[in-house]
Amino acid sequence: MKKLPVSFYQREDILEIAKELVGKVLVTNWNGKVTSGRIVELEAYNGIMDRASHAFGGRRTNRTEIMYAHGGVAYVYLCYGIHHLFNVVTHSKDVPHAILIRAIEPIEGIAEMLVRTRKKKANYTLTKGPGNVAKALGIATPHSGYSLRSKELFIADDGFVVSAKQLMSTARIGVDYAGDDALLPYRFYLKDNLYVSGKLK
Repeated sequence: MKKLPVSFYQREDILEIAKELVGKVLVTNWNGKVTSGRIVELEAYNGIMDRASHAFGGRRTNRTEIMYAHGGVAYVYLCYGIHHLFNVVTHSKDVPHAILIRAIEPIEGIAEMLVRTRKKKANYTLTKGPGNVAKALGIATPHSGYSLRSKELFIADDGFVVSAKQLMSTARIGVDYAGDDALLPYRFYLKDNLYVSGKLK
């Protein structure tokens, strides 16, 4: 299993990157406790031109400043004061593209995931939905800005292949405020995977 190179994240086409991230393995290693899962659902946010993006119109805040970094780092924010949501920053410096990881299929460290999420048994709810992903992997806002090639937090390729027939796309979830941009097919997921959240085709 090889960590994705920085060049993977620093390409211009966020949709190409998003599609290729489906099937990759997201790994955390906090104090020797390794947890990982295969990415099975995500959403792309296309920077300053995307009304659904935190950076729409060039908006910059203390929270979103990391979106303007070079691609290949984490952007983690708190949603509703409860859920930590993990995003992959892409493109080059000052181009705030980001991809929200919405669901993973657990691979390693399931016992630790159960402890973190306070769930009693491992089923598809363990890492279904972006809040559960971050909680199960131990990701929180202090990890915003981490390199995605660090020892503690990275994405890797284990050779898993997603065929064109398996890769599905729909509009993103919960972005009705974004006008016409809410209809863009920027959500990608692995067909027939039980860990996928939200609506399916």
